Amino acid sequence: MTVVDQIPSEPTDARGRVAELHSLREQARRGPSDRATEAQHAKGKLTARERIALLLDEGSFKEVEQLRRHRATGFGLESKKPYTDGVITGWGTVEGRTVFVYAHDFRIFGGALGEAHATKIHKIMDMAIAAGAPLVSLNDGAGARIQEGVSALAGYGGIFQRNTKASGVIPQISVMLGPCAGGAAYSPALTDFVFMVRDTSQMFITGPDVVRAVTGEEITQNGLGGADVHAETSGVAHFAYDDEETCISEVRYLISMLPSNNRENPPVHETSDPADRRSEVLLDLVPADGNRPYDMHKVIEELVDDGDVLEIHERWARNIICALARMDGQVVGIVANQPAHLAGVLDIEASEKSARFVQMCDAFNIPIITLLDVPGFLPGVDQEHGGIIRHGAKLLYAYCNATVPRISLILRKAYGGAYIVMDSQSIGADLTYAWPTNEIAVMGAEGAANVIFRKQIADAEDPEAMRVRMVKEYKAELMHPYYAAERGLVDDVIDPAETREVLVSALSMLRNKHADLPSRKHGNPPQ
Repeated sequence: MTVVDQIPSEPTDARGRVAELHSLREQARRGPSDRATEAQHAKGKLTARERIALLLDEGSFKEVEQLRRHRATGFGLESKKPYTDGVITGWGTVEGRTVFVYAHDFRIFGGALGEAHATKIHKIMDMAIAAGAPLVSLNDGAGARIQEGVSALAGYGGIFQRNTKASGVIPQISVMLGPCAGGAAYSPALTDFVFMVRDTSQMFITGPDVVRAVTGEEITQNGLGGADVHAETSGVAHFAYDDEETCISEVRYLISMLPSNNRENPPVHETSDPADRRSEVLLDLVPADGNRPYDMHKVIEELVDDGDVLEIHERWARNIICALARMDGQVVGIVANQPAHLAGVLDIEASEKSARFVQMCDAFNIPIITLLDVPGFLPGVDQEHGGIIRHGAKLLYAYCNATVPRISLILRKAYGGAYIVMDSQSIGADLTYAWPTNEIAVMGAEGAANVIFRKQIADAEDPEAMRVRMVKEYKAELMHPYYAAERGLVDDVIDPAETREVLVSALSMLRNKHADLPSRKHGNPPQ
């Protein structure tokens, strides 16, 4: 038998060609083998296509370059050329809105990135930017494909460049569903939001083996870069969930809160929650005594539509809350001190967390409401040596640079530089309100009295009685609830029960706000 006799005959008509096409497509959809699929499921992980099916509206996915294969040779690659090359790319819809997606297929080359693999990702990223639609990456890959050498590394460079180009233009969401090591971790770090799944996803620059070899430290993959580590300690992950289904469902929810691009406003949802709903419960939620803690979450839930809140970085820097919610159907970003944790002070991590959230809201036309109850910046050698000055300046810079509607509400304490940084009127807040329980001052009355009246207290026959008297005097002169309002630093002092109505009305008035920034290439924010 000749070599020619071994070659299967090609279809000779259109129907045969179409049948061949469907066969190739089915081969690409099925993946390498049932055994590989079973191995993926045995790890508690879904396949790439199963994940895409959860993310997108049913039947909406349109795949791009399904039949793409690599052209590399050497190390046995020439005999292994699976369709898709280990990444599935395309677009579909989430609640009827276009969303682009790429998903690593761990069953093929462990999801490792090669030249063809990277080119597919580059193309779908370019399409997302051109179409002005969100981009979601479902990450489950083993890093660069070693067999392809520097070509694989260059592929990562192209992804990073596009991440940066898309920043602030379209929402970028990274969903970590497997390992992500080395340089591959930088693409998620460049995106707007990072989701992780406990036990199955990890992110680190150098893995446990390298750490052990260099430092002698023994640590597991999850201990080094698992979901809880990045959600609580490093702040790399914005969200962490127990399973993929819940994680991807929350990705859909986040997308519903974001505009498709920076030229649009976020989607508006109808609500049955009255805009003028009174909240008498607020009178009891926040103690008038500034030294008593309370949970700011309960205040936020009382103000927003149906108490529905999506908190960002919920478990990192818990002394400040950053959340997306709706008021009268409109999406708002909320930044709020949390008196239940570290008394709501600003520190390095809280400053970084809120600064980036403010920048995200400003980039995507989301109005910002700031709820203040802040005693100041956290004092201490660690904070000063860690750079609290430059980190706190990041939040200041983000607020000053933001052109979206900005409304601040002082619930209770607003002391010192932290008051200025937390979107005070002096740095450009459009409207500033206060409750009758507000205390706006350079510092607390006790500390101020000790400084101002130090000599009188020291010389008094009863220093403690004199100190108490001076504290009362200082409060009466400079810290009464209407002091700032009398000087125009607060637009109005409002009844807490009317807060929702006041905020909704203000947001409506500011909806068409337009503000121009100076012409420049870009600013140089604090690092």
